[in-house]
Amino acid sequence: MSCHVALRYFPEVSSDVMREFSGFLSFYTAWRPLSDTVKPRAVVMSEPKVPILAPEDTYKGWLFKWTNYIKGYQRRWFVLSNGLLSYYRSQAEMGHTCRGTINLATANITVEDSCNFVISNGGTQTYHLKASSEVERQRWITALELAKAKASRMQAESDDSGDDSTSPAASQGAGSRNSEVQSTLRTLNSKVEDLSTCNDLIAKHGSALQRSLSELEGVRLGGETSEKIRQVTERATLFRITSNAMINACRDFLALAQAHSKRWQKALQAEREQRVRLEETLEQLAKQHNHLERAFRGATVLPSSQSNPAIDSKGPVPGKGDVSDEDEENEFFDACEDVQEFITVPADPKYHRRSGSNVSGISSELGMDDGTTSLDEQSLASNPESPQSQEVVPVRKRRSRIPDKPNYSLNLWSIMKNCIGKELSKIPMPVNFNEPLSMLQRLSEDLEYYELLDRGAKCQSSLEQMCYVAAFTVSSYSTTVHRTGKPFNPLLGETFELDRVQESGYRSLCEQVSHHPPAAAHHAISERGWTLRQEIALASKFRGKYLSIMPLGSIHCIFEKSNNHYTWKKVTTTVHNIIVGKLWIDQSGEIDVVNHRTGDRCHLKFAPYSYFSRDVARKVTGVVTDKDGKAHYVLSGTWDEKMECSRVMQSSRGGENGADGRQKTVYQTLKAKELWRKTPLPEGAENMYYFSTLALTLNEPEEGVAPTDSRRRPDQRLMEQGRWEEANAEKQRLEEKQRTVRREREREANRSANPAEEALIEDSISDSPLKTEEVEIASEPSETTYKSVHHDNYKPMWFERQVDPMTREPTHIYRGGYWEAKEQGNWDSCPDIF
Repeated sequence: MSCHVALRYFPEVSSDVMREFSGFLSFYTAWRPLSDTVKPRAVVMSEPKVPILAPEDTYKGWLFKWTNYIKGYQRRWFVLSNGLLSYYRSQAEMGHTCRGTINLATANITVEDSCNFVISNGGTQTYHLKASSEVERQRWITALELAKAKASRMQAESDDSGDDSTSPAASQGAGSRNSEVQSTLRTLNSKVEDLSTCNDLIAKHGSALQRSLSELEGVRLGGETSEKIRQVTERATLFRITSNAMINACRDFLALAQAHSKRWQKALQAEREQRVRLEETLEQLAKQHNHLERAFRGATVLPSSQSNPAIDSKGPVPGKGDVSDEDEENEFFDACEDVQEFITVPADPKYHRRSGSNVSGISSELGMDDGTTSLDEQSLASNPESPQSQEVVPVRKRRSRIPDKPNYSLNLWSIMKNCIGKELSKIPMPVNFNEPLSMLQRLSEDLEYYELLDRGAKCQSSLEQMCYVAAFTVSSYSTTVHRTGKPFNPLLGETFELDRVQESGYRSLCEQVSHHPPAAAHHAISERGWTLRQEIALASKFRGKYLSIMPLGSIHCIFEKSNNHYTWKKVTTTVHNIIVGKLWIDQSGEIDVVNHRTGDRCHLKFAPYSYFSRDVARKVTGVVTDKDGKAHYVLSGTWDEKMECSRVMQSSRGGENGADGRQKTVYQTLKAKELWRKTPLPEGAENMYYFSTLALTLNEPEEGVAPTDSRRRPDQRLMEQGRWEEANAEKQRLEEKQRTVRREREREANRSANPAEEALIEDSISDSPLKTEEVEIASEPSETTYKSVHHDNYKPMWFERQVDPMTREPTHIYRGGYWEAKEQGNWDSCPDIF
């Protein structure tokens, strides 16, 4: 209540009285902060209604779960979060299939022996679990007990039952603190009672004063006496206003204190108990840590069960799938269980406590003694760390959405009716199987994580640079995990440019340089010191259940500063459930990344998915070695999520025997550092063909691109807009146009080669199966196919065929001229292919 408010309701109050009222307000303001400090506390303590656990209370890991008497214990991935314990067959199932969940708030946790424990909620659900070691079991028991206590406490706090009972003290120290709190609460309660008494007295005496003054005002007296009475009446009115304000504040305080005092007591006591519990847990963990350090120092090689979780440890039970309680509808690739070629264990603590001279010696060995930071010293997160990569330049805002994919069912009759009276080789495949991008645009998606090459260009050590190049190699497959749609086959001479100089510092150009066999050339150059080029042709084999796609050709990455030249090839992509079931994609095979200048090598292994494997799905492992074969880094991760690297401090033979009877190599490594992590897909990606943020912008219309650019392809544009019927008709028109142009080009080539055989060759061309363009799956190039190319005099527009000086393979290399033509706006030499 302010002076302005008093004047509004009592305009007859004089200025002298208002000055006195202002003095009272200063007193009331000095008293008011006390109520302000009490009131927010009451509000804060009343908030926790829903039991919400903090993110750090989430615990994940592998455990062995008893399934049945036939299969025994099976390895499962368990997740503890929000007071719930859930399990899955693998980490890949976390997004879609939960095998079971138990609520810890009402569950009992019992320990059977050094590795086994049981979780039960009273008979309806019982989990018999086994950890890989006693230490791992204790970690799970501690996490489960803490999660159970917190879930029970939060559930009790959300129940407004008004129960006066408080939890018993967890220890003698907690009991003494509890008695101190009770004493403080009793004192506070006494003060509240005094305040309530004052409240009653103010109300009583204020009413009496107002009543007496009203009676006095009715008495007829002289003018001076009437003025005095009027002043007294005004003072009484102000007293009533201030008294009411104080009474209301006191009433609020009293109501809040009475409503929340019991809850304060419960919450405070629960925090005391949790603190004692955490102190006991910390003490127990410290003892276990000391025990493990002593055990490690006395051992030469740790058992695999105590090493990194990514190690393929041998469990007590053979890796067989369940048959009773966990049926699976999908059909999986029947591959053998992957056998890991090496084992990694934490390095000896002496490597972590090296003196400064020893550390500088290692840095000198790896070429990092000039003030640069190593992989173990710098942050290897996926965010750019250099000022150059963080520059904010006003650039064009790219689109973040495309039209949602129409829910058109595939009508086989609509396909068959268009095939009546046509040759089998002339049947076009509908766009229902496609995604609105061409193969050239999919090839440009390899640059999704170009930052890895930017950071690699700054490395002083070639071995460290190799780690970034290997991570970039793996990252190019992360966009394929959900992309089951087939990209459009590029027309001969079709191009695609990706100019990201302002945003990312690089520009890229792709061109379809051959049609039989289909091949595309790609060239990208960055202002930050690297060049990437490749020529990719596809070979495929259909094996009934699945389709294997083998990319042919090498990928080259050259760094200008160090002149390091890296090459590698792509692995095999397998599309499963071609005939029946839901399509899913897997990557498998091996990649050798070679530095031709230094002889460094990185051997990457993509493990094929297997229903019987106990490893994480889509696993990738690798080792970086120098020219002498000495290992320096170990890489691990998955091709759809992340890659990490660990520096090797020592290696030895002494692990488990491999499949060929030889002992595995044991690498002692430092703590793993993250090289790359996949960027989450944009919101609503499942309705937009599972496109990434970069893929959404690839087909966005742009001014100034070549007439042969994929963005100008009409059938692809119509499909993106959801007009699939028109897209099918336009696709058929483009293919027929390309066949006509190719036949004419072949006639010209054959006429110039041998005019006498022109008629015979024309007949052979018209009857040749190579005259059609609609075969959507490229077959493996045969010798006959390559011979037929000699009848075609087609030459690419921006690339020329040369023998690569590094690999001695024939390939197409960028000849230049495209970006100059774009600056001039001169596209007269481009063919009309659309």
